[in-house]
Amino acid sequence: MIHLKGGAVMKKRNRILSLLLAGVMALGLTACGASNAGAAADETGSAAVSTESASSDTAASGEKIINVGVTNTIGSINPLLLNGGEINKYATGLMFLPLMELDADLNFEGMLADSITTEDNKNFIVHIDDAATWSDGTPVTADDVVYTALRLASPVIGNTAMMYYVFEGVGDDGFVEEGAESIDGIQKVDDKTVQFTTKEEMPITTFENSYARYLLTLPKHVIERYSEEELSTADWFNHPDVVSGPFIVTDFDVDHYISYEANKDYWKGAPKIDKLNIKIVDGSQLYAGLQSGEIDITQQTMSDIPQEDYESVEALDNVDVVYGSPVTNQSVFIQTKNVPDVKVRQAMLYAIDRQQILEELLNGHGEIVDGFLSSASPFYDDSLTPVSYDPEKAKALLEEAGWDGSQTIRFYVNSGDSTFVNAASIIAAEWAAVGIKAEIQTVDFATLMSVAGTEDYDVLAVQYTYAPVDPYPDVAWLLGGEGSWTGYSDDTLNDALTKSQLTSDPEETKELFSVVDKKVQEDVPMFSAYVISAQGAVSKRITGAAPSVYGFFNDVQNWDVVE
Repeated sequence: MIHLKGGAVMKKRNRILSLLLAGVMALGLTACGASNAGAAADETGSAAVSTESASSDTAASGEKIINVGVTNTIGSINPLLLNGGEINKYATGLMFLPLMELDADLNFEGMLADSITTEDNKNFIVHIDDAATWSDGTPVTADDVVYTALRLASPVIGNTAMMYYVFEGVGDDGFVEEGAESIDGIQKVDDKTVQFTTKEEMPITTFENSYARYLLTLPKHVIERYSEEELSTADWFNHPDVVSGPFIVTDFDVDHYISYEANKDYWKGAPKIDKLNIKIVDGSQLYAGLQSGEIDITQQTMSDIPQEDYESVEALDNVDVVYGSPVTNQSVFIQTKNVPDVKVRQAMLYAIDRQQILEELLNGHGEIVDGFLSSASPFYDDSLTPVSYDPEKAKALLEEAGWDGSQTIRFYVNSGDSTFVNAASIIAAEWAAVGIKAEIQTVDFATLMSVAGTEDYDVLAVQYTYAPVDPYPDVAWLLGGEGSWTGYSDDTLNDALTKSQLTSDPEETKELFSVVDKKVQEDVPMFSAYVISAQGAVSKRITGAAPSVYGFFNDVQNWDVVE
């Protein structure tokens, strides 16, 4: 989610970066883990598709039921154990609203809060919607928010993904003192207002994206009877009876499904449907589920429809297809410690015909960029022209570098990403054509992440989603010098990253990230093979619902079934 580094701040925070990698993995790598996670359900996936009611059951029972097909396992529905993964966050957020959420247009939309303001980028004032109430009729208050935040920072619960170390009164390890009931950095102002105070300046977008979106407030008056030791395992979270969101869980299996019924007392309006099911299946089953009506809707980052099924899904008469904004970056990281010559790294990029790969393997559903930012980001610099395919330039650079062709590049890829497995073969062939030998190591996602932590690789490729409104945390980690996936650091780049955290001016932020992307294009510690515009689909019997990269469930209470 968020970790901080750069320039003078780097030394102070560098130790913390290693603690935050787990959070980055959970958030940034949602798409890359989808196929692999779905594979876990492969043997029982067909049963999972029909575990709960599908469209035929709706007609039989008279109830309105919508089935969402995803390919990521859930993990937990306890907000205190939130790991930052999208399915984890959204499945839990249907019951316990976040303070804010991004909408489909990348604007921050109030969910439990109706405003977040700051005058100094250190003190953030969160105002809870005056109408916000729990399903038992009790108002949602500042006490609930403070209580939840302190439990997220509790060393007893030990959630390392939330990274509350940025707030006053929280240790550099991200935890408060055991049993703490109050800290300077998270204070109740009045019944509907909370002030969060950070140790250092932070853009309001970072606060909103990395904290407000991930603080899923709990009802203090209901669960304060549990000790902190009990909160991690309390059975209450498996069937909560008081929620702030539109749905209440009725049954779940973290590897296969989660079923909800409508919260008829939802303060934003009772849902129009009676039940909602999230079904976890293998990606190869999504087309069949959409075709049969057992799955009503898929979303671009939680539902990994294989590229080879895109045309088949488009041909279905019973669904509408929606391609998402290009946010999932097929990133290729070069461990610069093992490939230290910048000319060799430049040659590796010049040797690849990325546009041809995009057209042939993704049917053009995406784009080619250099650096981290795609056109989905408000900070994208469209004047930065991607390096073009030029094998002769690649050969010349290798000759200048004294490359003799005897070395072998160890190239690790995710076996669960069938599209990039094919792309890697093309890349290896294009490298071979200019004199670079590459040995492709196709491994499962868990092994890939294990390898990434060792630095014992030359090139490693994985799908990575950089938050368009807040790319800093991931960029800072990945270009964090020794111990990072690239082993790369640069003073000019670090200075730009640091300054990006000291301004709220969008144009200045854009200029600073342009400095970063240009430096990455020049030194090639990583490159983007392509950025994916993923496919989503929705049954034509559903109204009020549209697959979108962000904001998918924001107005789920308005989803309806029209037979």
